[in-house]
Amino acid sequence: MTCPPLKITFLGTGTSSGVPLIGCDCAVCTSADPKDNRLRSSILVESATTTLVVDTGPDFRYQMLREKVKKLDAVVFTHPHRDHMAGLDDVRAYNFFQKMPIDIYADSLMESAIRRDFYYAFADTRYPGIPELNLISISDEPFIVGDIPVIPVKVWHMKMPVLGFRIGNFTYITDANRIEEEEKNKIRGSEILVLNALRKQQHISHFTLGEAVDMVQELRVPVGYFTHMSHQIGLHADIEAELPDKIHLAWDGLVLNLP
Repeated sequence: MTCPPLKITFLGTGTSSGVPLIGCDCAVCTSADPKDNRLRSSILVESATTTLVVDTGPDFRYQMLREKVKKLDAVVFTHPHRDHMAGLDDVRAYNFFQKMPIDIYADSLMESAIRRDFYYAFADTRYPGIPELNLISISDEPFIVGDIPVIPVKVWHMKMPVLGFRIGNFTYITDANRIEEEEKNKIRGSEILVLNALRKQQHISHFTLGEAVDMVQELRVPVGYFTHMSHQIGLHADIEAELPDKIHLAWDGLVLNLP
């Protein structure tokens, strides 16, 4: 299936604690540059007829209000960490206005976490106003959300399998420190690659800034953007100036229009 023209909005580009970090007075956390303020990582993907989000972190409600998202068809999940799923309950507003459940695309690990954390949405006796979720199982096979084709890309977040997604010529990966060769082949040919780049220093389960740069260059993707950044990454303007041509730090509210 051919991918339609898309609008991609970065709803958040921060790591699990967000930026600024509570209680921190470092240069990044006290910066006046709005690009140094980072909500938890998520993207909004829109075609002419379909609207989906990848992950619903703790900032989901505010992100939807900020971007004035009036319609939501689906949520596609990467993995069951709280900074990627804690806001799922707030889809109930869309249930109310759209008068229908929201499609939730999740692998088996993610589905188990949803059923555990949001157990009340699946109870036999349900009170009015709880989220209505239509769980759709995904694995490593391509699937379609409305008119948007999606190819899962399995990556490793230390020992946890995480799903990235290739949508047309755009690939989005939020939490990884290792990608196997077979999965790299799914990424090759992308025009834009989004990768996590937590900080410059080594980390047990996230790509560093240098590792993320190396991965974009290894895969020969023309344009790279980095997300899931901590305050330890440094000031946005300073790091942006250090990066190779056509490799950038993403920021909250960044919009990419893909033909």
